[in-house]
Amino acid sequence: MKLDLITDLPKLEQVEINGVRHYTANDGSIETPYPSVTTVLSSDKSKSAGIQKWRDRVGEEEANRVSHMATQRGTAVHQIMEDYILAQEPITKPMPVHIATASKLKKWVDVYVGDVKLVEGQMFSHHLRTAGTVDLVAEWDGQMAIIDWKTSKYAKKREYVESYFMQEAAYAVMFEERTGIPVTRLVTAIAYDEPNNGCQLFVEKRDDWIDKFMELREMYDTQLQSMLQTEVGSANQSDTRGVL
Repeated sequence: MKLDLITDLPKLEQVEINGVRHYTANDGSIETPYPSVTTVLSSDKSKSAGIQKWRDRVGEEEANRVSHMATQRGTAVHQIMEDYILAQEPITKPMPVHIATASKLKKWVDVYVGDVKLVEGQMFSHHLRTAGTVDLVAEWDGQMAIIDWKTSKYAKKREYVESYFMQEAAYAVMFEERTGIPVTRLVTAIAYDEPNNGCQLFVEKRDDWIDKFMELREMYDTQLQSMLQTEVGSANQSDTRGVL
């Protein structure tokens, strides 16, 4: 592994629009704030419906507890991976359970990662009209790739993580748009607890997933427009009642 970092990309600045995360760039290159990649992916209501069914089944309190713990672990493991790749000392000592989870991912890094271009890198695309932060852009087994770290209690079936591939495909387009360096390989590494406390690896092709992301991007615009029209209609009704 060798650091060959790109350091001259514009910095993103987060703004909230209708309670949803969007981004602008500090160099003024984004005229209208772009939604985050994860915001765009949330347009897939089938996934949202599945999450809601789970919350209904386990109860709101338990769902919040599990979600909070998963978020904490994900954040901690991402920080450990960033420190490891950049060979920097952690600001705070991570918990042993998080170190153990990250150690599964480190094994893949030691075997497959070559030249490193971005670590927790902020990017955007005018073509996709979206922005976000990629975990890692680096050579994977000799080929430049978008690499995404995930944590999970259980091993995942491929059909359950297709949104990850769409997310990574969007990052691949962003990276090429910003740097001119093409990236066609997508790598998802998932450290899981059960059934055997292991790590899954999914390797995909950008061109198999970018069209699906673009469909969701259009869907997001449609849903946003519908929401805005509903808000305008409600406001007009309120004004009419006020006059009456």
